[in-house]
Amino acid sequence: MTPLFAAGLHPQQMLERVEAFAQKIEALGLEIGLDLTQFQADHIALRINDAQLAKLAHQAWLEQGQILSEAQINGRPIVVIAFNTPIQVGTWSIECLELPYPAAGKTYPAQDWEHIEFVVPSDKEHASDYLADLQQRFTRFLPNDDLKMKLSSPKGEGERLANPTIAFKKDGVCIKLHPHSLKRIVESEQA
Repeated sequence: MTPLFAAGLHPQQMLERVEAFAQKIEALGLEIGLDLTQFQADHIALRINDAQLAKLAHQAWLEQGQILSEAQINGRPIVVIAFNTPIQVGTWSIECLELPYPAAGKTYPAQDWEHIEFVVPSDKEHASDYLADLQQRFTRFLPNDDLKMKLSSPKGEGERLANPTIAFKKDGVCIKLHPHSLKRIVESEQA
């Protein structure tokens, strides 16, 4: 048995768990007042704590698609793979996988799917402005005390398009929202 299979992180194993994960994502969205079925599920991300396992996962996922981007973000490589055939789950067609290599000194509680990121269009360039825009547009959108909310503006080298991100996390499930797709961000790098 390969280390990737032993860790439960082989693409085949991950794809068997994607439907259950997406159901948790949808439930969390409804809890905060967002019907995520109306938005593009831009990408799905997994978290791996071991650099060697991340490298093995990186190579294994290449059988499912091509590298769209390899960027250094927050001091670590993040690989984005565009699927040859998008993952169909619920109402979503997920086109990309985000595979961050582990950050030094950070350990995730579980090596598994970590978030699905949705495109909720906006012209806002800063995370706090993006949050205010969402709160104005979606009046039922109410982050609550039971979940963690994080605002960020991650940016890779050469990215020209601001893509503020809002993350909501509860019980190991994370939803991220941003105004532009990863494909559009990568195109901005190449402009």
